Amino acid sequence: MARRLTPDHPLVIGRVVGDVVDSFTLSVNMLVMYKLSNQVYNGHELFPSSVTGKPKVDVHGGDLRSFFTLIMTDPDVPNPSDPYLREHLHWMVTDIPGTTDSSFGKELVSYEMPKPNIGIHRYVFLLFKQNGRQTVSCPSSRDRFNTRRFAQENELGLPVGAIFFNCQRETAARRR
Repeated sequence: MARRLTPDHPLVIGRVVGDVVDSFTLSVNMLVMYKLSNQVYNGHELFPSSVTGKPKVDVHGGDLRSFFTLIMTDPDVPNPSDPYLREHLHWMVTDIPGTTDSSFGKELVSYEMPKPNIGIHRYVFLLFKQNGRQTVSCPSSRDRFNTRRFAQENELGLPVGAIFFNCQRETAARRR
């Protein structure tokens, strides 16, 4: 199943590779599903009202002896055209056993729903294979989070799975 990311892959075109992580090989399938059957597909748009609660994230790879860390981040803070506060950490779950889902892991950072104010933001789910259980430390802050640095500090290496969606502020219904 391992697939090297090609230049035409949505993660490359969407600049997730480059802005958030370096190029990597997809070796674990990850399915991200919000309630109401909103499955996340690379580059698709979801409205803030449909992503209020944390999603279910299925990990299809490894085995029950493998453990994974899930990170959800927004690299477009405060504004995609000037993301000087890049990144904002929205969720982190560690110690997810392979072939299970995020509910079996340890939530280090609680889910924070996307609330983009300006422009179209990317919300990126990254999956890293851990070296063992309880080997990942809690980040000090959600703000100015850096996925590359966090992965390096916790010896996570490159991601093994990733997916992202776009989200922008919902406009209020116009009155006549």
